[in-house]
Amino acid sequence: MQSDNPTAAILVIGDEILSGRTREGNAHYLSQVLNSIGVDLREVRIVADDEDQIVAAIRALDKSLGGAYDMLFTSGGIGPTHDDITADAVAKAFGTGISHNDEARRILTENWESRGVEITEARLRMARIPHGARLIENKVSAAPGFHIGNTYVMAGVPNVFVAMVEAIQPELAKGRPTVSEALEVLRPESDVAGPLRAVAGEFPDLSLGSYPFKRGDSYGTNLVIRGLDGARVSAAMSALRDRLAP
Repeated sequence: MQSDNPTAAILVIGDEILSGRTREGNAHYLSQVLNSIGVDLREVRIVADDEDQIVAAIRALDKSLGGAYDMLFTSGGIGPTHDDITADAVAKAFGTGISHNDEARRILTENWESRGVEITEARLRMARIPHGARLIENKVSAAPGFHIGNTYVMAGVPNVFVAMVEAIQPELAKGRPTVSEALEVLRPESDVAGPLRAVAGEFPDLSLGSYPFKRGDSYGTNLVIRGLDGARVSAAMSALRDRLAP
């Protein structure tokens, strides 16, 4: 599918994702948000809690560092424990220092004091922000994310991640949202491959996909056409229906 939309990648960070202990859902949520505002998500990458892996991924994905995409969104690794190393890795990737940010410390301290929570060095780790970064608001638990270069660094906890995405969404570059149409046919994927290939050749500017399913003893296929021009998508779907007709 041809597009001049802004491009993006998502970097999910955490041993718990790779081990299967935690089901990843943040990338799925963010992909829907990006699609709705016309940002083309081109890559989702998952790395361990390993500084070298995180640094390498950020440099490969953030265009401001010579990477591939206009925007990079990270999820995970900015909490209070020893294995929350994302902030340090981001600082290293951008070649900058990291220390307690006065505004982040104020936000956290006021939140903890209002709830009678003890202020500890471990909790204050969440106020360590790379130099030059701008904070991302967290309406759920106060601990902020941050934005540096083209990278938005956000929490891995799902409801906190959602709150941070909502905070940054108004400022994100936007393009033309993708339009899609779907057709369910009770025919196996092998039966529809030919007509689908033919229509894809007629509409090279669109993305056509087939997704097989089994329902009881029957096999079927969901056919999806995606593009930036609603009229083109509808025309392609009409052509596909015609080719699939008995």
